[in-house]
Amino acid sequence: MSTEVEIRLNGERYQVPVGSTVSDLVRRLKLAEDRVAVELDRRIVRRPEWPAVTLQPGAAVEIVQVVGGG
Repeated sequence: MSTEVEIRLNGERYQVPVGSTVSDLVRRLKLAEDRVAVELDRRIVRRPEWPAVTLQPGAAVEIVQVVGGG
């Protein structure tokens, strides 16, 4: 049995451990949780939902970082 699943992260193949959640992915990428927006299979995932949303094989994940400036 495989210990990883393949997802599409911003259009590229990416491996995550089986059972990974959106929160796990954001932490694994070392992104600031308050500075990113996550879309999973064309649906925005609200930050409070991240710990409960498990990434399935073939999931399409788009992560956008918010950049401040002036």
